[in-house]
Amino acid sequence: MLVGSVLRRLLPNWRQPARIVVLAFALAATCGTVLLMLPVSSESGEPTGVVDALFTAVSAVCVTGLTVVDTPGHWSTVGEVVILGLIQLGGLGIMTTATLLGLLVSRRFALRLTLTAQAETKALDLGDARRVVRGVVSVSLVFELIVALLLAARFLTGYDYDLDRALYHGIFHAVSAFNNAGFALYTDNLMGFVTDPWICLPISVAVLAGGLGFPVWLELWRHLRRTRRRWSMHVKITVLTTSLLLVAGVAVITIAEWNNPETLGGFSAGGKLLAGFFHGVMPRTAGFNSLDMGEMESGTLLVTDILMFIGGGSAGTAGGIKVTTFALLAFVIYAEVRGEPSVHVFGRKLPATVQRQALTVALLSVAAVVSGTLLLLTLSPFRIESVLFEAVSAFATVGLSTGITPELNSAAHLVLVVLMFLGRVGPITLASALALRERTRRYELPEERPIVG
Repeated sequence: MLVGSVLRRLLPNWRQPARIVVLAFALAATCGTVLLMLPVSSESGEPTGVVDALFTAVSAVCVTGLTVVDTPGHWSTVGEVVILGLIQLGGLGIMTTATLLGLLVSRRFALRLTLTAQAETKALDLGDARRVVRGVVSVSLVFELIVALLLAARFLTGYDYDLDRALYHGIFHAVSAFNNAGFALYTDNLMGFVTDPWICLPISVAVLAGGLGFPVWLELWRHLRRTRRRWSMHVKITVLTTSLLLVAGVAVITIAEWNNPETLGGFSAGGKLLAGFFHGVMPRTAGFNSLDMGEMESGTLLVTDILMFIGGGSAGTAGGIKVTTFALLAFVIYAEVRGEPSVHVFGRKLPATVQRQALTVALLSVAAVVSGTLLLLTLSPFRIESVLFEAVSAFATVGLSTGITPELNSAAHLVLVVLMFLGRVGPITLASALALRERTRRYELPEERPIVG
């Protein structure tokens, strides 16, 4: 009651869904920062500086994976558990809130939604929310448990870890992978396992699973149970675009780095294919790396920039503008090039409002990345290639880095903090706010066409 009263005074419209999401993530990041600043959270027993603690907390709760300090070297077990908790909280929070907002938007327009059998009302009732929360938690825990057991078994049998350490490392990396966080308990991330398929493949599968999104998994499950015979447009777009980007990313990165002696050049053909596949998956958006990103070719970094910016599926743990946004814009361009008066996708007409929302999310995201890159260039001595990569990685909540993050000053770290936070909550809140604010005009002004191009 007291908190609600204070919020009503400070923010009269705090009950709006978009504001609740922002406040929730800000509160989680603040609590995480305080916990990580405690002496017990560091290996040295000394308090961690506020900027380093804030950066790590935001990176964890926004499931990014960028780091300014060595995760296993700086943080104690308590600090690592705090980071793990923030990752889990952030991943569940994003999947739950994004799904609920999608449900709310769909109910707002009285449309049938894949999460419910029939959308008969325009309100989101408590039963729907409970089903969504239970579903998200169940999907997350099932994937995390399976991957954790596979990784623990490999650590136990292949690397002579004792049982407790194997389970701890298995759980940590499974949660980090499914939530697309990219935090690892090794100084070189996963470079020590570059040719180990029993480590790289389960983590890759977890990253892809988390990046698809809860609505997709629910509909696929219902399809298997034959309660739904036809895939929705959202599932078709998500699965198809993710598959195409995955194949293209793996192929381009593997080919570009095949003879690079600093990356794939020294491995066998099998090792090259495994490492190429792993690094084709990670821009989906998880920050794990089994190769030195700083030694990759310029073309590889550019392709990775593009894949990171696009990101994964809506209502999933991946970041970026989302594959649905990218695909819808591609369909709009295709229709315009063909001179068609409307946009059709998989036998359905795409509303003009959805087209404008996709364009708005994409262009504002471009503006955020460009602004962040300019600020980082001003605050650091590094080349634009590395700075752009860092900015895209932060905004798309990926966590991949060419290695310059720890070398940036505090001001640059704060710029990355803002980019991570905007990239995590921005696209979701913006898209839902645009949809919920839609209204009809009572009149139209005379039409006039400016010159384009």
